[in-house]
Amino acid sequence: MITPAFELSQDPDFLTVKIRVPYARASEFDIYFEGEDFKFYAKPYFLRQLTLPGRIVEDGREKASYNTDEGTFTIQLPKEVPGQYFEGLDMLTSLLAPKKSRSAKPLVEEMATSADLSEDNEEEFDWEMEQIPYEESTPSLQHPYGFGNLRSGVFQRLQDELSDVIDIKDPDQTPAEERRRKRLAAEAAKFEPDHYLADFFEDEAIKHLLKYKPWWIDAHKKMTALQGESHQEHDSPAFVVFSEEEREQMRKFTNKSYLLDKRSRHHVYLGLIDILLAYCYEICVNEGDKNVESSWNIRKLSATLCWLEVSFSSIHDVLVSFGRRVLCYPLYRHFGLVTRAFNDTVMILQLGKAAVLKCLLDIHKIFRESDPAYILNDLFITDYCIWIQKVKSKKLAALSESLQKTTLSKSHMGLELEELEAAAVLVQEEEKALKAAGTVSKQQLLCSESETSDSEESSSTSSSETEGSDSDEQESSTSEDEEINSLQGTLQEERTAPLIDCNGLRQGTDTPAMEVADGKSKVSLQSPAPLGKLVEELEMQIHSAMRLSEQPEGLATAGCISQEQEESPVPKPDRFSEDAAGKGNFLEVSPKPNPLLFLCSTNEDQD
Repeated sequence: MITPAFELSQDPDFLTVKIRVPYARASEFDIYFEGEDFKFYAKPYFLRQLTLPGRIVEDGREKASYNTDEGTFTIQLPKEVPGQYFEGLDMLTSLLAPKKSRSAKPLVEEMATSADLSEDNEEEFDWEMEQIPYEESTPSLQHPYGFGNLRSGVFQRLQDELSDVIDIKDPDQTPAEERRRKRLAAEAAKFEPDHYLADFFEDEAIKHLLKYKPWWIDAHKKMTALQGESHQEHDSPAFVVFSEEEREQMRKFTNKSYLLDKRSRHHVYLGLIDILLAYCYEICVNEGDKNVESSWNIRKLSATLCWLEVSFSSIHDVLVSFGRRVLCYPLYRHFGLVTRAFNDTVMILQLGKAAVLKCLLDIHKIFRESDPAYILNDLFITDYCIWIQKVKSKKLAALSESLQKTTLSKSHMGLELEELEAAAVLVQEEEKALKAAGTVSKQQLLCSESETSDSEESSSTSSSETEGSDSDEQESSTSEDEEINSLQGTLQEERTAPLIDCNGLRQGTDTPAMEVADGKSKVSLQSPAPLGKLVEELEMQIHSAMRLSEQPEGLATAGCISQEQEESPVPKPDRFSEDAAGKGNFLEVSPKPNPLLFLCSTNEDQD
């Protein structure tokens, strides 16, 4: 027979049972209900027995319907007391449990088989068998762990496979106090001040994570808003909704009853707080998403799971342990995340056992999909999921109130956080002061450099002005030299101009040439014609040109010395022109070189 999927809901007058039976034979089904019992059968589904939290009655108002498309039966059952609130309708595992036996049978009975009771099959006792002296052997002491300290010997057989799940080595042989000492030593060795201070000062990512709002924040707001509207006690199922996968997992759990003494119950409640704190941290830092580190975060931050801690004596011890592990192990090590997980755990407990169960089911799924963390489900989480469904809501309310009253500060961590932060702030202020001083000195250096550059610019300006004046003087002198050269060129042209005789005739190519050497002039005239008058006119032109040119000091005025060579006859000119005054005019300028060379002597030479 198959146990069908089902869910229960209620209103003030009716209890509604919705049962999903796909492909069932709807024409043949049986429903039985009376008092607190409910049974359902539709082949091949059989809901053996539901033990309801309140009484129902058969008075003709009951209804049943079947949806062929969805394959679901919906059954409405009248409440015996209208308006009564049925608590724990979402605790499916506890609803499937059989009713408690009302018989007077003892809880522990001695069972024996017929073979054991039969004396006929008993072998004859050998009185002559060898006697061995009795040696008292002390069995190896094993220290318990797990939910309610009900397990032991698990890691003795699976130490190699489960070494990555827990941090303690050989827990079966390690007493609780020694586990605690080793855990504190490991946390102190793992704490890194640099990592903590980096997250303390560079907390942009932390602030972003703290803005995330998980589902229990909205549910808590709704519950708080409704608390003032009605004095009737409301359980968390009004605000917590289970998924179909979660309901299926609850149906798979085997119902159990736990016989716990007062000390064990105390440890179970404190361990529940420890596990919920680690789960709230995981949800906050990953913003509700699951990843490969989710299983590691939960079991690493919970000393109950990682060190099998059973020595917690108060809620404050649990908070200190969780806070130390947050500041030592995960990626984000900030005290603000510790406070956030603390507040979230308070809200979950205030929402009631349905909210706690939903969180435990999520942890169960995370561990179930992680190898080898699945062993923690067998040691803790599965038992917590079954146990929490039977816990009274008043117990959780008292637990949340005690947790809310507990205070936690950085000084409780035992890691000198406040001293580290104060020292880091001082160092930061000194660095700022040094940086400011460096900035001031840099500005002063820049000012001095600017003043130096200004002085250099002024000196360069004066030098450039000096150079400009020098260049102006040089340009003026250059212009004067050019003027003098031009005059000298004019003079040279006049000197090299073709000679015209007194009759106005141009000399031919056979004009006399003057040879000058060492201050002595030798003139050889190839033309026999007299040149006296022509020389006189040329002398007059030279003197007039020299008077027009302004010669600098030291430049000697050239004197023209000419010597007549032997007179030779000069041929008659080709053309002759004479103005009305009877004066001779220059005729054509000959491009040929001047046959007469004049030697310009300085005044000193003349002296």
